Amino acid sequence: PRRKTGSGIDIPDVAPSDEFTEAGAVQEVPMPMFLIERNFAAELLPDAGRTANVKRINDEIGIQWLYSFLSADKRKTYCLYEAPNAEAIRVAAGRLNLPADVIVEVSQTSPNPLGALESPR
Repeated sequence: PRRKTGSGIDIPDVAPSDEFTEAGAVQEVPMPMFLIERNFAAELLPDAGRTANVKRINDEIGIQWLYSFLSADKRKTYCLYEAPNAEAIRVAAGRLNLPADVIVEVSQTSPNPLGALESPR
C-alpha cells in the first residue's frame, strides 16, 4: 500500500508507531533507527538552507534525522535516522538528490547496562 503526503508525494505506507494491547490501550512502539552512509564526489560543507530543506522533506515523509558524523576528508557522512522503514529514507534521499549508499537498521547499545553513565561521587 502507498499513501500521499500533505504535499501530494506518493510514498510507501508505513506501520503506525502505536500498537494496541489486548485491553485496547495504546502502547508506544519505538521507531526503528537506521544508519545511512553517504558518499559525496566533492567536499561537503555545512549549509543552513540545505539543512532546513532536509528537515522539511523529512517531516513530510515522516522520518527524523537525529545526527550525523562527517569524515575527516568531508566526503562521507554517517547519519542516524528514525524512520518506519529503509524505503522512507530512500524516498527522502531521492527527493533531496542525496546519496544513500548504505542503509542499515541498527539498535542502540551502551557500555553501561543501564544505558547511562553514573555520575562521579
